[in-house]
Amino acid sequence: MYGLGVLKGLAVTVKEAFSRPFTVQYPEERLPLFPRFRGYEFTWYIDRCTVCATCAKACPDGVIEIISEPRPDGSYEPVRFNIDTGRCMFCALCVEACPYDAIRMGTSFERANYSRDALIITKEELIAREKRPSTYWRTFLEREDAPEITLRW
Repeated sequence: MYGLGVLKGLAVTVKEAFSRPFTVQYPEERLPLFPRFRGYEFTWYIDRCTVCATCAKACPDGVIEIISEPRPDGSYEPVRFNIDTGRCMFCALCVEACPYDAIRMGTSFERANYSRDALIITKEELIAREKRPSTYWRTFLEREDAPEITLRW
């Protein structure tokens, strides 16, 4: 009984010893990411955001800080929209709670810093960054003929 199990284990070891290793030299080589990958960045569409703070209410860690002020037309303008990614657990509950698809998880994962203040994503940074949303909650966006998401007010 023991001899057959040992031989099977040695067969696997010998087979893997002569196969080519699957190794990626990370900074130089990169593998393509899956479209549903929930990355370390956020994508925020200010034109879709109504400053309802539903995302901040849904966040279990309270890492989203929203301050708004009223406009003359009766709508609200975001004065501050900060996300503290140092405390965020990337559960994407804010993405799921947003009724207008204004916030989504991104696809990047390189945001290492030496200070905690650098981990806070500000409103200006969210507006200026390239929009690369993850399709984690909206899987139909993976298709090439995916429709453009429009607001329904």
